[in-house]
Amino acid sequence: MTATTSTQRPAWPKAVLFDLDDTLWPIAPVIAQAERSLHAWLQQHAPRVAAGFSIDALRQARQRLLERRPEFHLDLGALRRAGLREAFADAGEDSTKVEHAMAHFFAARNAVALYDDVLPGLEKLSELVLVGSISNGNADLRAIGMSHHFKVSVAAHQLGCAKPDAAIFLAACEQLGVAPHEAVYVGDDVLLDVRGAQQAGLRAVWLNRTGSSRHLEHGVVPDAICADFGELLDWLERRHG
Repeated sequence: MTATTSTQRPAWPKAVLFDLDDTLWPIAPVIAQAERSLHAWLQQHAPRVAAGFSIDALRQARQRLLERRPEFHLDLGALRRAGLREAFADAGEDSTKVEHAMAHFFAARNAVALYDDVLPGLEKLSELVLVGSISNGNADLRAIGMSHHFKVSVAAHQLGCAKPDAAIFLAACEQLGVAPHEAVYVGDDVLLDVRGAQQAGLRAVWLNRTGSSRHLEHGVVPDAICADFGELLDWLERRHG
């Protein structure tokens, strides 16, 4: 773990906020499995869509749709739904099945496997500070069974703005009743999470589980770099006394 040095020890933060995907759980294998599961569902319930669109073809179609309608960056679930509607229309399938397909996808998308350090870390943190989340994704903390760990959960598709926009960080702080400088944000992305949070006035911890040096490439200086929740808790306690 590394951290910037200072001659003055700051007060304990009143809140610690977290990114979700790739911070609390790895997301790539979950999405890959969810897309395979969805395609199997399509083969059974919408065979003309499955025959006309492979998993990769559906992905490419969503990318083209996103290029035409960049507002979908704020709601990836809406992007997937719109992509399926287009595929169903092209294949001549019953469009009323789209919502059933989305329900199947979201159930698989929320079948995440937490990193081992997450639950013990959240339980310890909740004894010390307010805990919240800020995400650009569409994870459903209630479906995952984790909503009780967070006082607030702010999502881009609900708020209408996404990281690194300062507004989403400020909205979470406002909901928690803390000033930005009283909060620490923890995430895996040096640009969306670390730089975004710092520009909004929060301190930012880069949860760097892979030992990456990407922060150097972008000139980002996190307030701390931690490999896991153990190092995060150690930094909080050591930094603040």
